[in-house]
Amino acid sequence: MRNKWIGYFLRFSLAIGFLSAVADRFGLWPEQMSTWGNWANFVSYTGVLNPWFPEIVVSAMAVVATLAEVVLAVLLLVGYQLGWVAKISGFLLLAFALAMTFTTGIKGPLDYSVFTAAAAAFALSGLGHGNTP
Repeated sequence: MRNKWIGYFLRFSLAIGFLSAVADRFGLWPEQMSTWGNWANFVSYTGVLNPWFPEIVVSAMAVVATLAEVVLAVLLLVGYQLGWVAKISGFLLLAFALAMTFTTGIKGPLDYSVFTAAAAAFALSGLGHGNTP
């Protein structure tokens, strides 16, 4: 029973984290609470994390990352294919944490708990289908 509630909490936390970040990109959070505040700033930050890619590829990466976060959030909330969705979420978050680490330093991913979120996603994937809500 405890794993069931842990699973719910992990699913909800990860999904809301993804959706909050997406909302920020579209200016849905108040300016004083925003990291990016708008799409252009998010694309620019995507370029900071991927400096070796040309601008057109960076723009596409920003779109793909945003779509992935929305789809993963919805799948986490509805509980579809949790094992796979949680693993994919973990790898996406780990890739983001590593990109932040190698381009801007370790403090950002630690302050924003990106490694922790990746670990939470991997933990969710390890709860097993029988115990995960």
